[in-house]
Amino acid sequence: MQDHNPGGLSRTIPGFGRRLVWSGGQWLDGDLRAGAGAQPLAGALPGRRDGAPGAGGADGGDVGHFGGRGADGRPRFDQRVASGGYLWWYVDAISDDRRHGITLIAFVGSVFSPYYAWARRKPDADPMNHCALNVALYGNTARWAMTERSAAVCARNAVSFVIGPSRLRSSEGRLHVAIDEVANPLPRRVRGEVTIALGDCSTAVFALTPDGAHRWGPINPRARIAVALDCPPLRWEGWAYLDSNEGDEAIDQGFSDWDWSRAHLPDGSTAVLYEVRARPARLEAGDSPRRGTSTARSYPSGGDRMHPNPVNGGLLALQCFAGAEARRIEPGVRQSLGHSKWRIAMHSYQEGSEPARIRRRLEDTPFYARSLLDCRVLGHRVEAVHETLDARRFAQWWVQNLLPWRMPRAD
Repeated sequence: MQDHNPGGLSRTIPGFGRRLVWSGGQWLDGDLRAGAGAQPLAGALPGRRDGAPGAGGADGGDVGHFGGRGADGRPRFDQRVASGGYLWWYVDAISDDRRHGITLIAFVGSVFSPYYAWARRKPDADPMNHCALNVALYGNTARWAMTERSAAVCARNAVSFVIGPSRLRSSEGRLHVAIDEVANPLPRRVRGEVTIALGDCSTAVFALTPDGAHRWGPINPRARIAVALDCPPLRWEGWAYLDSNEGDEAIDQGFSDWDWSRAHLPDGSTAVLYEVRARPARLEAGDSPRRGTSTARSYPSGGDRMHPNPVNGGLLALQCFAGAEARRIEPGVRQSLGHSKWRIAMHSYQEGSEPARIRRRLEDTPFYARSLLDCRVLGHRVEAVHETLDARRFAQWWVQNLLPWRMPRAD
Protein backbone atom coordinates (compact mmCIF):
# COMPACT_ATOMS: atom_id res chain seq x y z
CA MET A 1 0.00 0.00 0.00
CA GLN A 2 1.30 3.42 -0.97
CA ASP A 3 0.79 6.91 0.38
CA HIS A 4 -0.96 9.38 -1.89
CA ASN A 5 1.85 11.67 -2.93
CA PRO A 6 1.66 12.50 -6.63
CA GLY A 7 3.94 15.46 -6.50
CA GLY A 8 2.42 17.08 -9.55
CA LEU A 9 0.57 16.60 -12.79
CA SER A 10 2.18 16.71 -16.17
CA ARG A 11 1.51 19.14 -18.95
CA THR A 12 -1.58 17.51 -20.45
CA ILE A 13 -3.93 15.05 -18.83
CA PRO A 14 -6.88 13.26 -20.44
CA GLY A 15 -8.74 12.50 -17.23
CA PHE A 16 -9.16 10.12 -14.34
CA GLY A 17 -11.58 7.18 -14.09
CA ARG A 18 -13.42 6.01 -10.97
CA ARG A 19 -11.53 6.60 -7.76
CA LEU A 20 -11.34 3.70 -5.30
CA VAL A 21 -9.82 3.32 -1.87
CA TRP A 22 -6.07 3.02 -2.33
CA SER A 23 -3.85 5.66 -3.76
CA GLY A 24 -0.50 5.71 -5.47
CA GLY A 25 1.51 8.09 -7.59
CA GLN A 26 -0.65 10.13 -9.94
CA TRP A 27 1.20 11.11 -13.15
CA LEU A 28 -0.53 11.67 -16.43
CA ASP A 29 0.71 13.32 -19.57
CA GLY A 30 0.15 13.43 -23.30
CA ASP A 31 -2.82 14.64 -25.31
CA LEU A 32 -5.76 13.09 -27.13
CA ARG A 33 -6.52 13.32 -30.81
CA ALA A 34 -9.81 13.33 -32.62
CA GLY A 35 -11.66 10.10 -33.38
CA ALA A 36 -13.95 9.18 -36.21
CA GLY A 37 -15.93 6.29 -37.55
CA ALA A 38 -18.57 6.07 -34.81
CA GLN A 39 -21.87 4.36 -35.49
CA PRO A 40 -25.27 5.07 -33.93
CA LEU A 41 -26.66 2.58 -31.44
CA ALA A 42 -29.30 0.18 -32.67
CA GLY A 43 -32.98 1.05 -32.68
CA ALA A 44 -35.55 0.51 -29.97
CA LEU A 45 -37.13 -2.71 -28.84
CA PRO A 46 -40.39 -2.05 -26.97
CA GLY A 47 -40.52 -3.33 -23.43
CA ARG A 48 -42.05 -2.39 -20.09
CA ARG A 49 -40.18 -1.82 -16.88
CA ASP A 50 -42.51 -1.69 -13.89
CA GLY A 51 -41.18 0.74 -11.31
CA ALA A 52 -37.61 1.73 -10.72
CA PRO A 53 -34.74 -0.66 -10.16
CA GLY A 54 -34.43 -1.38 -6.47
CA ALA A 55 -38.09 -0.98 -5.57
CA GLY A 56 -38.55 -1.58 -1.88
CA GLY A 57 -35.21 0.01 -1.10
CA ALA A 58 -34.19 2.47 1.54
CA ASP A 59 -35.06 6.11 2.15
CA GLY A 60 -38.27 6.29 0.16
CA GLY A 61 -37.68 8.32 -2.96
CA ASP A 62 -39.32 8.65 -6.31
CA VAL A 63 -39.78 5.11 -7.67
CA GLY A 64 -40.24 6.48 -11.19
CA HIS A 65 -36.58 7.47 -11.56
CA PHE A 66 -33.43 5.48 -12.09
CA GLY A 67 -29.86 6.07 -13.15
CA GLY A 68 -29.44 8.75 -10.48
CA ARG A 69 -31.08 11.34 -12.73
CA GLY A 70 -34.39 12.96 -13.57
CA ALA A 71 -36.28 13.08 -16.85
CA ASP A 72 -33.95 15.87 -18.05
CA GLY A 73 -30.87 13.74 -17.34
CA ARG A 74 -29.61 15.95 -14.53
CA PRO A 75 -28.68 14.41 -11.17
CA ARG A 76 -31.61 13.50 -8.94
CA PHE A 77 -30.81 12.27 -5.45
CA ASP A 78 -34.06 10.77 -4.10
CA GLN A 79 -34.02 7.54 -6.09
CA ARG A 80 -34.82 4.41 -4.12
CA VAL A 81 -31.92 2.01 -3.64
CA ALA A 82 -32.47 -1.68 -2.98
CA SER A 83 -31.49 -3.21 0.34
CA GLY A 84 -27.89 -4.29 -0.12
CA GLY A 85 -27.66 -2.26 -3.36
CA TYR A 86 -25.85 0.92 -4.28
CA LEU A 87 -26.00 4.17 -6.24
CA TRP A 88 -23.14 6.56 -6.84
CA TRP A 89 -22.47 9.81 -8.69
CA TYR A 90 -18.98 10.25 -10.06
CA VAL A 91 -17.06 13.37 -11.17
CA ASP A 92 -13.50 13.77 -12.34
CA ALA A 93 -11.77 16.83 -13.77
CA ILE A 94 -8.43 18.32 -14.78
CA SER A 95 -7.54 22.00 -14.58
CA ASP A 96 -7.05 24.01 -17.76
CA ASP A 97 -3.38 24.51 -16.92
CA ARG A 98 -3.02 20.72 -16.35
CA ARG A 99 -1.51 21.25 -12.90
CA HIS A 100 -4.42 20.00 -10.80
CA GLY A 101 -7.03 17.27 -10.78
CA ILE A 102 -9.97 16.18 -8.67
CA THR A 103 -12.19 13.13 -8.31
CA LEU A 104 -15.46 13.05 -6.37
CA ILE A 105 -17.72 10.05 -5.76
CA ALA A 106 -20.90 10.34 -3.68
CA PHE A 107 -22.14 6.91 -2.53
CA VAL A 108 -25.50 5.67 -1.31
CA GLY A 109 -24.51 2.21 -0.18
CA SER A 110 -20.73 2.66 -0.22
CA VAL A 111 -19.98 -0.13 -2.64
CA PHE A 112 -16.35 -0.71 -1.61
CA SER A 113 -17.04 -0.36 2.12
CA PRO A 114 -16.04 -3.20 4.43
CA TYR A 115 -18.70 -2.03 6.89
CA TYR A 116 -21.43 -2.37 4.27
CA ALA A 117 -20.06 -5.78 3.26
CA TRP A 118 -20.30 -6.93 6.86
CA ALA A 119 -23.82 -5.46 7.21
CA ARG A 120 -24.99 -7.39 4.14
CA ARG A 121 -24.44 -10.65 5.99
CA LYS A 122 -27.78 -9.92 7.64
CA PRO A 123 -31.10 -9.24 5.86
CA ASP A 124 -32.22 -5.72 4.97
CA ALA A 125 -28.88 -3.93 4.90
CA ASP A 126 -29.82 -0.24 4.60
CA PRO A 127 -27.70 1.56 1.98
CA MET A 128 -28.48 4.90 3.63
CA ASN A 129 -26.56 3.69 6.67
CA HIS A 130 -23.43 3.47 4.49
CA CYS A 131 -22.97 6.76 2.64
CA ALA A 132 -19.69 8.44 1.79
CA LEU A 133 -18.12 11.23 -0.21
CA ASN A 134 -14.78 10.26 -1.70
CA VAL A 135 -12.58 13.28 -2.46
CA ALA A 136 -9.22 12.93 -4.19
CA LEU A 137 -7.03 15.91 -5.09
CA TYR A 138 -4.15 15.49 -7.52
CA GLY A 139 -1.15 17.68 -8.13
CA ASN A 140 1.37 19.35 -5.86
CA THR A 141 -1.30 19.62 -3.16
CA ALA A 142 -2.64 16.08 -2.84
CA ARG A 143 -5.38 14.88 -0.51
CA TRP A 144 -7.49 11.72 -0.27
CA ALA A 145 -10.58 11.48 1.94
CA MET A 146 -13.38 8.94 2.33
CA THR A 147 -15.26 8.77 5.62
CA GLU A 148 -18.35 6.60 5.77
CA ARG A 149 -21.44 8.13 7.44
CA SER A 150 -24.50 6.59 9.04
CA ALA A 151 -28.15 7.35 8.24
CA ALA A 152 -28.29 9.55 11.34
CA VAL A 153 -26.25 12.25 9.58
CA CYS A 154 -27.27 11.66 5.94
CA ALA A 155 -30.39 12.75 4.04
CA ARG A 156 -31.61 12.90 0.45
CA ASN A 157 -34.30 14.66 -1.53
CA ALA A 158 -34.72 15.36 -5.24
CA VAL A 159 -32.13 18.15 -5.39
CA SER A 160 -29.74 17.52 -2.49
CA PHE A 161 -27.74 14.77 -0.82
CA VAL A 162 -26.33 15.49 2.66
CA ILE A 163 -23.41 13.27 3.71
CA GLY A 164 -22.45 14.34 7.22
CA PRO A 165 -20.82 17.80 6.94
CA SER A 166 -20.65 17.62 3.12
CA ARG A 167 -23.46 18.14 0.63
CA LEU A 168 -24.35 17.81 -3.05
CA ARG A 169 -26.99 20.15 -4.47
CA SER A 170 -28.41 20.46 -7.98
CA SER A 171 -29.89 23.84 -8.84
CA GLU A 172 -30.06 26.35 -11.71
CA GLY A 173 -28.31 24.01 -14.12
CA ARG A 174 -25.33 23.39 -11.84
CA LEU A 175 -24.15 20.69 -9.49
CA HIS A 176 -22.69 22.19 -6.32
CA VAL A 177 -20.56 20.04 -4.03
CA ALA A 178 -19.82 21.54 -0.61
CA ILE A 179 -16.89 19.56 0.81
CA ASP A 180 -15.99 19.33 4.50
CA GLU A 181 -13.93 16.18 5.00
CA VAL A 182 -10.74 15.01 6.67
CA ALA A 183 -8.07 13.38 4.53
CA ASN A 184 -6.37 10.17 5.58
CA PRO A 185 -4.14 8.48 6.49
CA LEU A 186 -2.64 11.85 7.52
CA PRO A 187 -5.53 13.85 9.06
CA ARG A 188 -5.71 17.07 7.01
CA ARG A 189 -8.82 19.10 6.28
CA VAL A 190 -10.39 19.22 2.82
CA ARG A 191 -12.93 22.05 2.71
CA GLY A 192 -14.45 24.16 -0.05
CA GLU A 193 -16.88 24.03 -2.97
CA VAL A 194 -16.88 22.52 -6.43
CA THR A 195 -19.35 23.70 -9.08
CA ILE A 196 -20.12 21.83 -12.30
CA ALA A 197 -22.10 23.48 -15.10
CA LEU A 198 -24.40 20.62 -16.09
CA GLY A 199 -25.59 21.91 -19.46
CA ASP A 200 -27.30 19.30 -21.62
CA CYS A 201 -27.32 15.91 -19.89
CA SER A 202 -27.93 12.36 -21.03
CA THR A 203 -30.95 10.24 -20.05
CA ALA A 204 -29.42 6.98 -21.32
CA VAL A 205 -28.71 4.26 -18.77
CA PHE A 206 -27.10 0.97 -19.86
CA ALA A 207 -27.42 -2.42 -18.22
CA LEU A 208 -24.06 -3.88 -17.27
CA THR A 209 -25.44 -7.36 -16.56
CA PRO A 210 -27.91 -9.42 -18.62
CA ASP A 211 -30.60 -9.21 -15.92
CA GLY A 212 -30.26 -5.42 -15.63
CA ALA A 213 -29.35 -5.61 -11.94
CA HIS A 214 -26.32 -3.34 -12.46
CA ARG A 215 -26.45 -0.20 -14.58
CA TRP A 216 -24.26 2.70 -15.71
CA GLY A 217 -24.72 5.84 -17.74
CA PRO A 218 -22.97 9.12 -18.55
CA ILE A 219 -24.75 12.19 -17.16
CA ASN A 220 -22.50 14.74 -18.85
CA PRO A 221 -19.28 13.38 -20.35
CA ARG A 222 -17.76 16.87 -20.76
CA ALA A 223 -18.74 19.80 -18.55
CA ARG A 224 -17.04 22.91 -17.15
CA ILE A 225 -15.99 22.80 -13.51
CA ALA A 226 -14.82 25.40 -10.97
CA VAL A 227 -12.90 24.32 -7.87
CA ALA A 228 -12.71 26.75 -4.93
CA LEU A 229 -11.13 25.20 -1.83
CA ASP A 230 -10.09 26.91 1.37
CA CYS A 231 -8.25 23.86 2.75
CA PRO A 232 -5.97 23.32 1.00
CA PRO A 233 -6.09 26.72 -0.76
CA LEU A 234 -6.88 25.92 -4.40
CA ARG A 235 -8.67 27.83 -7.16
CA TRP A 236 -8.94 26.49 -10.69
CA GLU A 237 -11.27 25.72 -13.60
CA GLY A 238 -11.26 22.94 -16.15
CA TRP A 239 -13.20 20.18 -17.89
CA ALA A 240 -15.09 17.53 -15.96
CA TYR A 241 -16.72 14.18 -16.62
CA LEU A 242 -19.90 13.09 -14.76
CA ASP A 243 -21.62 9.69 -14.67
CA SER A 244 -23.47 7.33 -12.34
CA ASN A 245 -23.55 3.65 -11.44
CA GLU A 246 -26.25 1.72 -9.62
CA GLY A 247 -27.07 -1.83 -8.61
CA ASP A 248 -29.79 -3.82 -6.89
CA GLU A 249 -27.27 -6.06 -5.12
CA ALA A 250 -23.65 -6.06 -3.98
CA ILE A 251 -21.18 -5.38 -6.77
CA ASP A 252 -19.37 -8.70 -6.23
CA GLN A 253 -22.68 -10.51 -6.77
CA GLY A 254 -22.92 -9.25 -10.33
CA PHE A 255 -19.31 -9.26 -11.54
CA SER A 256 -16.13 -11.19 -11.26
CA ASP A 257 -14.15 -8.24 -12.64
CA TRP A 258 -14.20 -5.37 -15.12
CA ASP A 259 -11.96 -3.13 -17.21
CA TRP A 260 -12.99 0.49 -17.81
CA SER A 261 -11.41 3.44 -19.57
CA ARG A 262 -12.46 6.88 -20.69
CA ALA A 263 -10.85 9.90 -22.33
CA HIS A 264 -11.95 13.36 -23.42
CA LEU A 265 -11.43 13.88 -27.14
CA PRO A 266 -10.63 17.19 -28.86
CA ASP A 267 -13.95 17.20 -30.73
CA GLY A 268 -15.78 17.52 -27.39
CA SER A 269 -16.78 13.88 -27.11
CA THR A 270 -15.65 11.25 -24.64
CA ALA A 271 -14.66 7.69 -25.53
CA VAL A 272 -15.67 5.01 -23.03
CA LEU A 273 -14.78 1.32 -23.03
CA TYR A 274 -16.53 -0.64 -20.28
CA GLU A 275 -16.08 -4.40 -20.25
CA VAL A 276 -17.71 -6.38 -17.45
CA ARG A 277 -17.42 -10.10 -16.79
CA ALA A 278 -20.12 -12.03 -14.95
CA ARG A 279 -19.44 -14.25 -11.96
CA PRO A 280 -18.89 -17.93 -12.85
CA ALA A 281 -22.03 -18.91 -10.93
CA ARG A 282 -24.11 -16.68 -13.18
CA LEU A 283 -22.45 -18.04 -16.27
CA GLU A 284 -23.26 -21.57 -15.16
CA ALA A 285 -26.86 -20.55 -14.50
CA GLY A 286 -27.14 -19.46 -18.12
CA ASP A 287 -28.17 -15.87 -17.47
CA SER A 288 -25.21 -14.42 -19.35
CA PRO A 289 -25.81 -14.07 -23.08
CA ARG A 290 -23.83 -15.98 -25.67
CA ARG A 291 -20.93 -14.23 -27.34
CA GLY A 292 -22.08 -11.58 -29.76
CA THR A 293 -25.51 -11.05 -28.18
CA SER A 294 -26.69 -7.97 -26.34
CA THR A 295 -25.76 -7.30 -22.73
CA ALA A 296 -26.37 -3.55 -22.60
CA ARG A 297 -29.83 -2.02 -22.51
CA SER A 298 -30.64 1.67 -22.50
CA TYR A 299 -33.42 2.85 -20.19
CA PRO A 300 -34.36 6.37 -21.29
CA SER A 301 -36.31 8.38 -18.70
CA GLY A 302 -39.97 8.91 -19.47
CA GLY A 303 -40.29 6.11 -22.01
CA ASP A 304 -39.73 2.84 -20.13
CA ARG A 305 -38.41 1.37 -23.38
CA MET A 306 -35.41 -0.92 -23.71
CA HIS A 307 -32.86 -0.29 -26.45
CA PRO A 308 -30.66 -3.25 -27.35
CA ASN A 309 -27.01 -2.41 -27.81
CA PRO A 310 -25.39 -5.03 -30.07
CA VAL A 311 -21.94 -5.26 -28.52
CA ASN A 312 -19.44 -8.07 -28.11
CA GLY A 313 -19.97 -10.05 -24.94
CA GLY A 314 -20.07 -7.69 -21.93
CA LEU A 315 -18.39 -4.74 -23.64
CA LEU A 316 -19.74 -1.23 -24.06
CA ALA A 317 -17.64 0.71 -26.59
CA LEU A 318 -19.12 4.18 -26.89
CA GLN A 319 -18.40 7.68 -28.07
CA CYS A 320 -20.42 9.93 -25.75
CA PHE A 321 -21.57 13.48 -26.47
CA ALA A 322 -23.12 15.94 -24.00
CA GLY A 323 -26.88 16.09 -24.49
CA ALA A 324 -26.90 13.58 -27.35
CA GLU A 325 -27.12 9.84 -27.83
CA ALA A 326 -23.92 7.85 -27.43
CA ARG A 327 -22.67 6.13 -30.55
CA ARG A 328 -21.15 2.69 -30.76
CA ILE A 329 -17.53 2.41 -31.87
CA GLU A 330 -15.47 -0.59 -32.90
CA PRO A 331 -12.89 -1.21 -30.17
CA GLY A 332 -10.58 -3.60 -32.00
CA VAL A 333 -9.25 -6.88 -30.61
CA ARG A 334 -9.13 -7.68 -26.92
CA GLN A 335 -5.60 -7.88 -25.55
CA SER A 336 -3.82 -8.52 -22.29
CA LEU A 337 -2.08 -5.72 -20.41
CA GLY A 338 -0.35 -8.17 -18.11
CA HIS A 339 -0.79 -8.19 -14.34
CA SER A 340 -0.62 -5.60 -11.61
CA LYS A 341 1.81 -5.96 -8.72
CA TRP A 342 -1.05 -7.59 -6.80
CA ARG A 343 -1.50 -10.05 -9.69
CA ILE A 344 -4.74 -8.60 -11.04
CA ALA A 345 -5.18 -9.48 -14.72
CA MET A 346 -5.70 -6.37 -16.86
CA HIS A 347 -7.10 -6.12 -20.40
CA SER A 348 -7.75 -3.51 -23.06
CA TYR A 349 -8.35 -3.43 -26.82
CA GLN A 350 -5.91 -3.24 -29.72
CA GLU A 351 -6.84 -1.37 -32.90
CA GLY A 352 -4.67 -2.15 -35.90
CA SER A 353 -1.17 -3.57 -35.59
CA GLU A 354 -0.06 -1.55 -32.57
CA PRO A 355 -1.08 -3.01 -29.21
CA ALA A 356 -2.19 -0.85 -26.32
CA ARG A 357 0.55 -0.55 -23.72
CA ILE A 358 0.83 0.71 -20.19
CA ARG A 359 2.64 4.01 -20.21
CA ARG A 360 2.49 4.56 -16.45
CA ARG A 361 1.03 2.69 -13.50
CA LEU A 362 -1.05 5.05 -11.37
CA GLU A 363 -2.51 2.82 -8.68
CA ASP A 364 -1.92 -0.72 -7.51
CA THR A 365 -4.10 -2.17 -4.74
CA PRO A 366 -5.18 -5.69 -3.77
CA PHE A 367 -8.40 -5.42 -5.80
CA TYR A 368 -7.99 -2.41 -8.08
CA ALA A 369 -5.41 -1.08 -10.54
CA ARG A 370 -5.25 2.11 -12.59
CA SER A 371 -2.88 2.85 -15.44
CA LEU A 372 -2.27 5.35 -18.19
CA LEU A 373 -2.41 3.64 -21.59
CA ASP A 374 -0.86 4.55 -24.89
CA CYS A 375 -3.32 3.16 -27.46
CA ARG A 376 -5.02 3.70 -30.80
CA VAL A 377 -8.71 4.68 -30.96
CA LEU A 378 -10.61 5.30 -34.19
CA GLY A 379 -7.40 5.52 -36.16
CA HIS A 380 -5.63 7.98 -33.86
CA ARG A 381 -2.93 7.38 -31.28
CA VAL A 382 -4.25 8.56 -27.92
CA GLU A 383 -3.67 8.26 -24.21
CA ALA A 384 -6.42 6.83 -22.04
CA VAL A 385 -6.96 6.26 -18.34
CA HIS A 386 -7.67 2.60 -17.63
CA GLU A 387 -8.87 0.78 -14.52
CA THR A 388 -9.36 -2.84 -13.56
CA LEU A 389 -11.56 -3.93 -10.67
CA ASP A 390 -11.43 -7.49 -9.32
CA ALA A 391 -14.65 -7.89 -7.34
CA ARG A 392 -13.68 -11.41 -6.29
CA ARG A 393 -10.57 -10.05 -4.64
CA PHE A 394 -12.55 -7.28 -2.92
CA ALA A 395 -14.83 -9.92 -1.38
CA GLN A 396 -11.89 -11.66 0.30
CA TRP A 397 -11.91 -11.26 4.09
CA TRP A 398 -8.27 -10.20 4.28
CA VAL A 399 -8.81 -7.34 1.82
CA GLN A 400 -11.86 -6.05 3.70
CA ASN A 401 -9.96 -6.20 6.98
CA LEU A 402 -7.29 -3.92 5.47
CA LEU A 403 -9.72 -1.21 4.39
CA PRO A 404 -10.86 0.49 7.63
CA TRP A 405 -7.50 2.22 8.15
CA ARG A 406 -8.03 3.93 4.82
CA MET A 407 -11.83 4.38 5.11
CA PRO A 408 -12.88 5.36 8.66
CA ARG A 409 -16.53 5.36 9.70
CA ALA A 410 -18.27 8.14 11.64
CA ASP A 411 -21.65 7.09 13.08
